[in-house]
Amino acid sequence: MRLFKYTILSIILLLASKNAFGQKVEQSIPEKTRILFLFDASGSMLAPWENTLRITAAKQILSDLVDSLKVNDKVELALRAYGHQSPAKDQNCKDTRLEIGFSKNNHDNIIKRLEYVYPKGNTPIAYSLLQSANDFPVDDSYRNIIIIITDGIESCDGDPCAVSLELQKKDIFLKPFVIGLGMREQFAKEFECMGSYFNAKNINAFRTVLNGILAQSLNKTTASVELLDDKGNPTETNVNVSFINNFTGSSEFDFIHYRDRNGKPDTVEVDPVLTYNIHVNTIPPVVKKNVFLKGGTHNVIKIQSPQGSLKINQSNSTEYGNPVEALIRASGKGEIINTQLIHSSEKYLIGSYDIELLTLPRILIKNIKIEQGELREISIPAPGRVNLVYASKGIGSLYETDADGKQRWIKNIDPRGGQISFGIQPGNYKFVFRSDKAMGSKYTQIKEFTVKSGTTANIRIY
Repeated sequence: MRLFKYTILSIILLLASKNAFGQKVEQSIPEKTRILFLFDASGSMLAPWENTLRITAAKQILSDLVDSLKVNDKVELALRAYGHQSPAKDQNCKDTRLEIGFSKNNHDNIIKRLEYVYPKGNTPIAYSLLQSANDFPVDDSYRNIIIIITDGIESCDGDPCAVSLELQKKDIFLKPFVIGLGMREQFAKEFECMGSYFNAKNINAFRTVLNGILAQSLNKTTASVELLDDKGNPTETNVNVSFINNFTGSSEFDFIHYRDRNGKPDTVEVDPVLTYNIHVNTIPPVVKKNVFLKGGTHNVIKIQSPQGSLKINQSNSTEYGNPVEALIRASGKGEIINTQLIHSSEKYLIGSYDIELLTLPRILIKNIKIEQGELREISIPAPGRVNLVYASKGIGSLYETDADGKQRWIKNIDPRGGQISFGIQPGNYKFVFRSDKAMGSKYTQIKEFTVKSGTTANIRIY
């Protein structure tokens, strides 16, 4: 008997493990990375910088960084330079060249080639960036990163921002890092539209920024999203969450939020190179903009998204044939934020909503409050039915009337002869009809009638 129990337990555990390991991770970050250094070798790099030249300091620090990456077998490097082949007087706006392409163990080649790069000409950043699209081999198992090192802005009438955006949209590379060497603060706007911009005011700052970018790019980064209720507790879950690239507007990660049995939100691996607008797709959605993730660590992102539920009930709703829909708007707003079928339950952010039910006639219910964690149920009267029987085709209109004699047009009805039957809410109505055989408006017929829930009103038109 004991052996039998152990056998059953083993089978259960085996099935559970197969089920768990059979689940496929659909979204993951490539383990390997390619980094292209786009290096400014225009004439201005010969300017003094502390006790040396900008070009000398930039070469040394970049060489040290490249040398330090020899131990990382998951990273490939390449070097493209610009402004180093033609003198400034030639105004060569295509002065760029891939000096060392991507390959394994090419670190020494990059370091040696840097020694021979000498500043000469212009600063064709846009054109160089465009050409860099050809430097990255097509391989989905790599992330493509570009680090631009420059001491000046575009000098060839190009548009580096437009080029950067276009190449990011094509998934050529991730959001670029741009390092300005000793540049004036007003130039920041010229580069922030390209990617993540850092101004290295001195040599030590350049080394720090470069190492920081490397850590941000290569270290494993995770995040958890805490969806907070109205008391600030992370109790909300089972909501689609989208990490949207705030530069390109494209979705980078989508997942259905999950909390484990202890109430802790799931941890996901994300790419810290990008900056995100995080969309919590509640109704209406909540967006947290410009979320920067610190690389190499776990990031906790807290987003207020308290929800309650709404359900609309109606007996005998099959009288309408098709399921009745409700248009949901935030109270006092014109925009429809959701369409909900009656008898269904839907979650909404806590707050006040206006509900328009597409019954006949339509029903508008204002300022329905949704509270945290509660189900708000609304019941509307069951419909009745109208049978319109008429001898000839013509033109007709249906009105709703009240006790004061006021009327509200509901719909036009153009009988073709015979009978029309439809569901309608309980109330007082008037049908105005003129046969196409009538020889004047004075022959218009008017029929007043009352509809009750679950009953049928038969109206005859002669």
